[in-house]
Amino acid sequence: MAFNATAIPNLYDKMYPTTDLGSLSFLEQQWVHWYVMIGNPIIATGLMSFLLHEIVYFGRSIPWIIIDNMPYFRQWKLQPKKIPTAAEQWECTKTVLFSHFTIELPLIWLFHPTAEALGMSTYQVPFPSLKTMAPQVFLFFFFEDFFHFLAHQALHTGPLYKHIHKIHHKYSAPFGLAAEYAHPAEVFILGAGTILGPLIYCYFTANLHIVTVYLWIVLRLFQAVDAHSGYDFPWSLHNIVPFWSGAEHHDFHHMAFTNNFSTSFRWWDRIFGTDDKYREYRARVKAAKKAMKNASKEDVKKMEEDLMNQVEAEGIKAEAEAEARGMGAGKTVKVQ
Repeated sequence: MAFNATAIPNLYDKMYPTTDLGSLSFLEQQWVHWYVMIGNPIIATGLMSFLLHEIVYFGRSIPWIIIDNMPYFRQWKLQPKKIPTAAEQWECTKTVLFSHFTIELPLIWLFHPTAEALGMSTYQVPFPSLKTMAPQVFLFFFFEDFFHFLAHQALHTGPLYKHIHKIHHKYSAPFGLAAEYAHPAEVFILGAGTILGPLIYCYFTANLHIVTVYLWIVLRLFQAVDAHSGYDFPWSLHNIVPFWSGAEHHDFHHMAFTNNFSTSFRWWDRIFGTDDKYREYRARVKAAKKAMKNASKEDVKKMEEDLMNQVEAEGIKAEAEAEARGMGAGKTVKVQ
């Protein structure tokens, strides 16, 4: 799409009075065209932000829906006996869309004026370099991961679990679409960790472009959907970067109800000991496989299934206890 500077000259002169289009990249030119075409930066940013979120979230979920319907991939399914049905996928989609339009859309629309008030660049060009964006995105990952680690544990205590977080734990074997299957209050609470990082950074530095935030959001959505996919491939990121959480780490949280509260990195759970049951389970699986090295594949699968059933039974008991505590008054519980 070629940019026609004469189409809306007044808006172009107002928004980009000193910008030389010829010096911009193709993407930067389309960025300028979008803002001038819409004519209102708040509407342009809000619309683009919401469309980006929806396209990336559902776009990243579609491959997992396809994989769930291909038996070949069951060999890498963490809980191979639990494949989401079409009805479950559709129910999940409806709940997710409700949260997107009632909670996330208003917050996304308010993001632009809030960000600009803190000094964030939005419609401006050129974009920052990758060298500038990379450390900023890492800081946002770091901040969100610790925020989520704390908030997620809080959601497992007392009435917060019974009345809010329980919805997200409907599926003991999660799937991609279920990444944002949650109570609207949880969407707001945990979503705050994603947005507060950029806003706080901008407040202290006044040096952040919204295109960096978009890159962060895209990567964060990929992380969330993939962590709920239920698959662990040999090429999964945690097999390359050991401290990355991934589906193998988070799937245990849904299966066992406890442990593994972080999102992107494993270090907080390791430091605070909230991965003890997970590490014990992995050690038991490893030891059992070693002891059964001459056994048939069917026997090994049966062993793994039995261990999963034990962990899930313990998780059901732990969830019932959490709900019971949620009915009590003034009780606080540490969940590990």
